[in-house]
Amino acid sequence: MVIVSRLSLLLSLVAFAAFGLQTKAEAFSVAFSWAGIPPCQTVSPAFILREVPPGTKRLRFVMRDEQVPSFQHGGSTVPYRGSDAIPRGAIRYIGPCPPNDERHRYQWTIEALDNLDKVLGQASTAAIFPP
Repeated sequence: MVIVSRLSLLLSLVAFAAFGLQTKAEAFSVAFSWAGIPPCQTVSPAFILREVPPGTKRLRFVMRDEQVPSFQHGGSTVPYRGSDAIPRGAIRYIGPCPPNDERHRYQWTIEALDNLDKVLGQASTAAIFPP
C-alpha cells in the first residue's frame, strides 16, 4: 500500500511539473503602414515590433483580406535576431489588390516561434488598403 501511495504521489508530481512547463503564448505588439506600398505587387510593408517574447528565433507572418477571407495572400517566416524592425519587402506574399477601386481591410497575424516552431506569442494588426 505504501508503494502504491508513493508511486501515485510521484506520478502526480511529474504530471504537475509537466503541466507547469507548458506556458501560455505571450501577446506582443506590431505596427505597420500601407503608405508607399504599390497595389497588386509583392512588396511587403515594414513592421515595427514591441515586446517580442524571449526565445523567439523566427516570426511567421500571414495576411488575410477581411472582405475576401477565402483569398490566400500567404505569408512567410523570417529569422528574428532581436531587432524590432522588419524591413519593407522582407515578407513573401501576394500583396493587397482590391478590385475596382475598392478599399479592403487587411489583417496581419504574426507568430513568434522558438527553435522548435513552438508558438511563444502572437500579435495582429490591420489597416485599410489603399491608405
